[in-house]
Amino acid sequence: MLNMSDIKMGKVVDMDGAPFQVMNTDHLQMGRGSAVLRTKLRNLIDGSVREHTFKSGDKIEEADLSRMRASFLYREDDQFHFMNNENYEQFAFDLEQIGEISNFVKEGEDVDVMSFNGNPVTITIPTKVELKVVESPPGIKGDSAANVTKRVKLETGYEIPVPLFVKQDDIIRVNTETGEYVERV
Repeated sequence: MLNMSDIKMGKVVDMDGAPFQVMNTDHLQMGRGSAVLRTKLRNLIDGSVREHTFKSGDKIEEADLSRMRASFLYREDDQFHFMNNENYEQFAFDLEQIGEISNFVKEGEDVDVMSFNGNPVTITIPTKVELKVVESPPGIKGDSAANVTKRVKLETGYEIPVPLFVKQDDIIRVNTETGEYVERV
């Protein structure tokens, strides 16, 4: 069982028989009253988001998740198809289930899959990934007095602002938590 102080971003808790991942926490001290923890939780099965407030003394059970490795095969519309690396079983996730992670996963890449009661519910990827720039407008010469950026398109279709010196076919490192450019590789 988790106490209010154990609930942190990234933890997965069991609420109403479903796994919810903590997306955001806000600890509030109410004058003379006891502290509360406001959280934003994402249901890992259907992708819905819920807000919940935990009071001092509240306890919640941590979700019993198992992990496995899988390969990302392909994307078809809003369906992402994966294959279990151990038994070669294929399964798919909707865009709502994996959310922003869809911007950073590329075909053939291995990911960690979290399963709840034997059913895959979501994937996790490293904090930083390397992606290839497929479209990049040219940087404007003389436009370097300030921290100027341009928008480029990555191999996953995601567009991010990067410094002017980044060119097409460059490999860049991207932070998957913030969706921001980190460095050129």
